[in-house]
Amino acid sequence: MATGKVKWFNSTKGYGFITPDDNSKDIFVHLSALGKSGISNLRDGQSISYEIEENRGKQSAVNLKIIG
Repeated sequence: MATGKVKWFNSTKGYGFITPDDNSKDIFVHLSALGKSGISNLRDGQSISYEIEENRGKQSAVNLKIIG
C-alpha cells in the first residue's frame, strides 16, 4: 500500500487529493472511496494509506486507511 498525506478534501464537493510520501503526482480521492473504506471524512494533513485504482486512464485512491 502507498502512503501519503491529505492535501485537501472537501466533503461538500465530494473529492480531494492526497500527496504521496514519495513526492509523486497527487492522487485524486472521491467521497465514494471513503464510504467503501468506512471513513466519514478526511482532514487536511492527515496521514493515510491507500491503493491506486486506474479507471479510464485516470488514477484514484481506494481502500483507504487512516494512519495513527
